[in-house]
Amino acid sequence: MELPEIPLCVWRKRSQMFEFRGQAIRYWTAGQGEPLLLIHGFPTASWDWHYLWQPLAQRFRVIACDMLGFGDSAKPVDHEYSLLEQADLQEALLAHLKVEQAVHLLAHDYGDSVAQELLARHYESRVMLASCVFLNGGLFPETHRPVLVQKLLLSPLGWMIGRAFSRDGLVKSFRQIFGPHTRPSESEMDDFWSLVESHRGPRIMHKLIGYIPERRVWRDRWVTAMQRGEVPLRVIDGEVDPISGAHMVERYRQLIAEPDTVVLPGIGHYPQIEAAGQVLRHYLEFRDQLMSQPRKVACS
Repeated sequence: MELPEIPLCVWRKRSQMFEFRGQAIRYWTAGQGEPLLLIHGFPTASWDWHYLWQPLAQRFRVIACDMLGFGDSAKPVDHEYSLLEQADLQEALLAHLKVEQAVHLLAHDYGDSVAQELLARHYESRVMLASCVFLNGGLFPETHRPVLVQKLLLSPLGWMIGRAFSRDGLVKSFRQIFGPHTRPSESEMDDFWSLVESHRGPRIMHKLIGYIPERRVWRDRWVTAMQRGEVPLRVIDGEVDPISGAHMVERYRQLIAEPDTVVLPGIGHYPQIEAAGQVLRHYLEFRDQLMSQPRKVACS
């Protein structure tokens, strides 16, 4: 199933802005119905969801933002970036939009960690979730396999690596992590790079990459939240992703009781770009199952 794309120039025109702790955050919303919050990954932005955006908006109230330090949102240089703060940002966006009912999450990569923190907060009665679906991401630090540029950004020379990061570097990284037959076109690479480069983004990449050690700090909190089993979860994962592919799904099946997992053969780290039709089908199947077999959402 091929889905129509939303060109980046059109996507940008549809954005709105709100202020989060003194910083300008770009966000998008469309559709009506149950709220569905889409949380993007590193180093890209919410445009990652553009193939799924319109089909999902036909059934749900879809919401997404470029997180602090990403895409067209503010990228302050003198700032310590944190996954916990990004979870605060998602809560602030929902409050800004006056969303009061339980929220469904669809997350990818870096966004998976933000979603894990929101899941933990759900069990602390700080936010109310109805379900969560994870695409490829480092749900478990022990299975995360960073690519070379991520390792370099984490090094003492990370600030230099970030400032020197270029479109060619992004292309090289994406060639490693996309499926062999689903790599982005040159035009798509131009758009991905435009979002990374916006507001001189490479200057802060070495700060954003701090999410990798931060995942280790919160690992037990987040895994425990996933193991509670009261919020319905599904993993939809590109199998050949070298960062968080089939090996991550195997670990998920070891740690999570009655695991609901979908593996996409031949697909890499960005399934919502590489196989948007498959992701849409498996996501809607998941939601339809929730409707046919309602489960109580815990707020303990």
